Amino acid sequence: MKKQPANTPLTAGEQPAGHQHTSHPLVIKRLKRAHGHLAAVVGMIEAERPCVDIAQQLHAVEKALSRARRVLIEDHIDNCLDAAVRSSGEGQGADLAEFKAITRYL
Repeated sequence: MKKQPANTPLTAGEQPAGHQHTSHPLVIKRLKRAHGHLAAVVGMIEAERPCVDIAQQLHAVEKALSRARRVLIEDHIDNCLDAAVRSSGEGQGADLAEFKAITRYL
């Protein structure tokens, strides 16, 4: 599979250099949201806030992380593995192993 420099528009079957996907900005946004919620949890514990409030914030952290993971994995399956299947067949054993490895995180 041909790789392009990071700032070059992609055509079908190409991946950007550095393994950047179109979903990565969304994943980063979700991770930053989780980071903010986690910082709030620390502050809440330090401020001796009620456990119910802290649990609610922890739930928000878990949801943000879960959504980031889902977006990342779905994008990987839709792009990287789909492209590998369409390729000439080289490395299919490695592609299958990669698919099995990433599905452990679903």
